[in-house]
Amino acid sequence: MASGRTSVPELEEKELLTGLRSGDERALEGLYRLHAGRVYALGLRLTADPSRAEEIVQDVFLQVWRRIGSFEGRSRFSTWLYRLAVNRSLDTIRGGRREWQEPEAPERAAPDHGLEMTMDLERAITALPEGARVVFVLHDVEGYRHEEIGAFCGIAPGTSKAQLFRARRLLRARLGRRHP
Repeated sequence: MASGRTSVPELEEKELLTGLRSGDERALEGLYRLHAGRVYALGLRLTADPSRAEEIVQDVFLQVWRRIGSFEGRSRFSTWLYRLAVNRSLDTIRGGRREWQEPEAPERAAPDHGLEMTMDLERAITALPEGARVVFVLHDVEGYRHEEIGAFCGIAPGTSKAQLFRARRLLRARLGRRHP
């Protein structure tokens, strides 16, 4: 925070990390409650598979339990956690490919155009080719730089940039916007 004060969630996270380092399973549960949703969303966006995303969440928090000693605190815990999640998601993608089947749209009484647009975007992201989807999510959704994406994925930063360009072009075409 700009004022130099620590927020309540940050204080809670620090206490949970202290507990986790001393082997308190309840601390892991607390960190899970704070971060599982975002880890799941990241895994889902990268793999385009809900069951694989759930597996990623479980695997990542198991890694947190086992590897908390390697977290040195030089960055925020969430940064370390999401890097674990990105790495696990990429490992999952490399390990096996499953064909994504688009879920049936739920019935709604009244259309919610904001929700519809969000769902269209999520479906369009899911439909991207794997490499373009991974780079798009890591860069435009999660905020990683091309150099970091290259390191995660084992590709050159230029390849990351090309994949991002491709992803954006495909998304514009799928969503019906032909102009940048």
